[in-house]
Formats: sequence, C-alpha cells, structure tokens
Amino acid sequence: MRRRTFFLSGLSTASAVFTSCKPGSGLDLTEVSLSEIAEGLRARRYTSQAVTAWYLERIAAMDRKGPALGAVIETNPRALEEAAARDREQARGPLHGVPLLLKDNIDTADAMTTTAGSLALEGWRPPKDAAVAAALRAAGAVFLGKANMSEWANFRSTHSVSGWSARGGQARNPYALDRNPSGSSSGSAVAVAASLCAAALGTETDGSVISPSAMNGLVGLKPTVGLLGASGIIPISHSQDTAGPMARSVRDLALIMAGLGAKGHWADALDAHGLRGARIGIARKFYQRHAHLDRILTSQADVLKRLGAEVIDPAELPSHGKWEDFEGEVLRYEFKADLNAYLSRQPEGRPVRSLAQLIAFNEKNRDREMPLFGQELLIQSEEKGPLTEKAYVEARKQCLRLFRAEGIDAVVDQHRLDAIVTLSSGPAWLTDWVNGDAYGPDCTTPAAVAGYPHITVPAGLYRALPVGLSFFGKAWTDERLVRLAYAYEQETKARRKPEYAPAGIAPRV
Repeated sequence: MRRRTFFLSGLSTASAVFTSCKPGSGLDLTEVSLSEIAEGLRARRYTSQAVTAWYLERIAAMDRKGPALGAVIETNPRALEEAAARDREQARGPLHGVPLLLKDNIDTADAMTTTAGSLALEGWRPPKDAAVAAALRAAGAVFLGKANMSEWANFRSTHSVSGWSARGGQARNPYALDRNPSGSSSGSAVAVAASLCAAALGTETDGSVISPSAMNGLVGLKPTVGLLGASGIIPISHSQDTAGPMARSVRDLALIMAGLGAKGHWADALDAHGLRGARIGIARKFYQRHAHLDRILTSQADVLKRLGAEVIDPAELPSHGKWEDFEGEVLRYEFKADLNAYLSRQPEGRPVRSLAQLIAFNEKNRDREMPLFGQELLIQSEEKGPLTEKAYVEARKQCLRLFRAEGIDAVVDQHRLDAIVTLSSGPAWLTDWVNGDAYGPDCTTPAAVAGYPHITVPAGLYRALPVGLSFFGKAWTDERLVRLAYAYEQETKARRKPEYAPAGIAPRV
C-alpha cells in the first residue's frame, strides 16, 4: 500500500462528517482530525479556503471572545488568499491546504511577525522562513497565524507565569479556564485542543512541547535534536532546542513529521500491534511521592502488558536525583550566545540587536513588559562569558554524563528497552499571577538535556484535567516511539474534548 494511501485510510468516520461540508453549508470542524481534513480536501468535498475561513471564524469566536483563550497572538492576513492558491494547485501531499498554527518564535517570511511574545521584536518580519516553516510551506500547508507563547520561551524570569507574553497576554487551559496551559508552547497546545487549527508546531528546550501537550490533552513529540532543521527559530539553547508537532492524534502527528521531511517511515509506524514484544521500562521515581499519580502509572503499565509488551517495573535512571543545576548553567551560557547571534541579524534601527539591549528595553518598558514578573534569567545570562569558559564546558560535560551515559543510555542498555515510560506530568496547576507557576512533578528533563526523543499521549483525565503518558528513549528512536504510542492510543482512546469550565468553577470529576 502506498504510504500516502495508508496515512489517509481508515477514515470512514470522516466521510460521514464531510458529506455535507461544502463551503457555506454549515461546516463544523470541531474535534475533526488533521487526517480527516486532509482526506476531505483530497476528495474535494470542500476547499482549503472554506476550511481556513472556518478556523479564522472560530478563532474570532473562541479566542478573541467566548472563553477568550488567548491562544493566537496574530492571524495571517493573507491566510484566505494562500488557501485559495492551494485550491488552484495540484496537491503536493497530505498537508496540502491544511491550516496550521506556528509558535511565535518560528520565523516566517510573510505578512506575519515573529516576536517570541515580546514587544521588543514587535513588527519584526524575518526575510527568510525557518527551516521547519519552509518545509511545511513546501508541503502545501496554510499558515493560519502565530500562536501565543510564554515570552522568550519561558526563559525570562525565575518567577514566571507560563502562557503569558506581553504581546499575547495570558493563554488559558480549555479544560478549566483558571488552570494554566503550561509553557512555553502554550498557545499552540490550547489552539489544537480547542480546534482553532488542525494542528500546530511548537518548540521545546525542556518540556515546552511535552508539558503543554499533556496538560491540554494532546499528542506531542519532541524529536531527537537535529532531526528537524533548527534554523530560523528564536533560540534558547543549540544543544537542546527543537521544533515539535502537537496534534489531537498520533496519526496526525505522523502526518506532520512526514510533511516536515523528517527521515523515517512515519506511515509504517501507525501499527496498532506496535507494542507486541516491545520491552518497556517503567520509571517510577518521578512520581513516587505522589500516590494518586503513581496509581495512574500502574494502571497504564497494565495496559501496556495487555497489549503484549514485556514491562520491566521499575526501570530507573541511575542518575535520578543527582542532576543538580548543570542544565541551568548550560542554558544561561547558550542563551546569551545563541540569542545574540539571532538578534545580531536584526536590521540597523531595530530597538533590540543584543541581549543587553533587550534587558534595557524591558527596563525602559517595565509597565508593559514586566507587570507580573521580572527578567532575572536574562540578567543572569548576560553575566555569562563565552562558550569557551571552563564553567560552561564542565557543565555541558556533566549534562551528557548524567542524562546520556548514566541516564537514558544506561537504563535502556541494562534492560534492552525499546522505551522508558512514565507519566508526562501531573495535572495543570492554577494560573497564579501573585506566586507564579506551581510546577508539579514531570519527566521532561532527561530526554531534553540528552537531546533524545520524547512523545506524550493522552492517558485520560484526573479530576477532569488531562494527564499524559510519556515514551522516551535513545537518540534517533523517534519512529519507534511513535509506533509504541500509536498502539497505546488505539487501545485506550483516552483523549476527551475540553469543556471550557469557567474560572473559579471546580471542573466535573
């Protein structure tokens, strides 16, 4: 079977949905998957322009008004024009004509700006697409707009509120509006969960795809660093940064990875029997102090066994709990070096062309840029020296030792594992502009620091809030993780649509 046919097969449900989905006939794409939209476009049941118009109307109704989700920082003023152009063209592949959102730190050479949520970059229109944006554009995707994000990808303050930016305001979790969507790809996650787009692209340094995906009931993949092109993304860390897709199903995520040109047989990974004979290690220590989460993890381990996996429980990282803050040291050094390199390409006359100038801009515009929290991480980063300094070299060396050799590599090799599995995080915390983020336990750091792949899949609800299950492993095992996650997803079908419980109202149990 040809790969494209395989990707778009099994969509009998879509046929019933799309029979009446012609332009102007009451199109409703709420909870409709990217795969189903791709099939509908391929079969010419409707046009890309009609689909794009529907999403733009929903953004106006749900993001700007209604629950006021704060997920979209700006819409593409040429989206309908671009969709009409896709309708006139021969299809380039499954993503042709499909509307997507991009996080606001991904460069696009079009009518939209790229600002990382900051007023300092307001009006900045890059001259060239980021590598990932160029790949999606070449695949025929339509860019609806830019998604809100935690400003500077949540690397600004030690006292931050995830999902907030000076340009976009506060993004809100659609499952309970007083809960935080997590960051930094907060707007991307909220938009996908709320059907403001077919899918979205986020970025991660440590947790910024996995955590918001888990807390908003999505599938999210942080690929192996280097699998996707990194150029044209406003950076934190060249050793950890990567773009990653966020979608409502593993099939949709695989479609995006294929559209991004990522090496791998992504269609072949959609195997409902993919867990048969797999060796899975359960990492318990992340949640050993949280009995309710540990019980959920046990129940999910039972699902994996039922699907034919050989489960080693526990299978702990030897370095767990010995990590200290080597990562923080690396990120401060790399942020200064990498952000200065990005900002130095700003044209003369732009307000910010270095980290030092950014700090000064924020101070000058304190009332708009720092009404809720400061810029301690920016200041600490500016104090760092070059990447040749001994402190940086030693910290990076320790990161590789603890998270690769004595971390993921060690436990995978010891037990001959296909993947390490644990919960992605606890449920979303309350958004608190006084005390800042109330982070709970999560498992994102080992794969993030190692630069290894990590996928999260919905595992159900805890007190009406989403919880995700994580699969992570060695470098370049992305496709294998997708296979395992797909088999788990097909068995559990655990995702539930958001109910937009109002702020201050306890969500239904």
